[in-house]
Amino acid sequence: MANKQLKWQLPFLILLIVGTVLILKKQVPYQTDQGIVFGTMYKITYQSKENLKMEIESKLQKVDNSLSPFNKKSVITHINHNEDYSTDSMFTHVFRLAKTISKETHGAFDITVAPLVNAWGFGFKNASHVDSLTIDSIRQFIGFEKVDLVDGKVVKKDPRIMLDCSAIAKGYGVDCVARLLESKGIKNYMIDIGGELVVKGKNAQQESWRIGINKPIDDSLSVNQELQTIIEINQGGMATSGNYRNFYYKDGKKYAHTIDPRTGYPVQHNILSSTVIAKDCATADAYATSFMVLGLDSAKAICNAHPELDAYFIYAKENGNTGIYFTEGMKQYLRN
Repeated sequence: MANKQLKWQLPFLILLIVGTVLILKKQVPYQTDQGIVFGTMYKITYQSKENLKMEIESKLQKVDNSLSPFNKKSVITHINHNEDYSTDSMFTHVFRLAKTISKETHGAFDITVAPLVNAWGFGFKNASHVDSLTIDSIRQFIGFEKVDLVDGKVVKKDPRIMLDCSAIAKGYGVDCVARLLESKGIKNYMIDIGGELVVKGKNAQQESWRIGINKPIDDSLSVNQELQTIIEINQGGMATSGNYRNFYYKDGKKYAHTIDPRTGYPVQHNILSSTVIAKDCATADAYATSFMVLGLDSAKAICNAHPELDAYFIYAKENGNTGIYFTEGMKQYLRN
């Protein structure tokens, strides 16, 4: 009886195996493109018969031409030089989003911070001698409320105002690539530009995308890759900000690259690493930086006011140990 059942089932088993093999063979392949953009590495994986690297890099170049203060011909450079120059759609989108987040974070996020970032040696100009008088002088023309966009042109209340979109432009670049892939009908992808990401769908193993969050260990050479936790996600923008890779020591004191626009000084708050998941990467990018400026208690308050944001913070406790805090919505993504 068992042999008869086996003979009857065997053809169906063979058909199932053959069918599975044929389906796998017909599956659209995953492409992976890598390179350098915005002074950092990018890696983009997407399911497509067609390789889109040229189109992707063309789109990223347009972002650079609009928002990079290191690009001498960019829109933002013309504006920083006080030229009579009309903005493009990319600059307009980022400027308006930045203004909104500046208001929501009470000035913790502020794209007019450029002169302070430059003064401390983290910007697009060489560092100057920094003392309290220098900072007080610069702070006179810092403030998102001192700049506006009128009829496609930036209007400044002080010509010394300079803009720096570095804390949002990289995330916006990720979003631009995501929109490009969506326009091609691509539904499975992960876009990573220097740790800022947008993901959708499944990876090549038909699993959710898995992203590691590094432990915040001082590591200016990016050698340490020890993970604190793993995020598993199939849709959304994600960004991480931290002061453990971009800093320098002077006269025995550590200076972190995140500058508080409200005080003019590098932040000394207790958050070591801030990870944010949002509907798009530009928003996640800006809030991740804002939370580094705000510190843990104020960051929690912002998250409570914006349930659409999910956040994961690694912070320093008073006893010197590290602590973890994450929003309720973040639990769904955590895989240790």
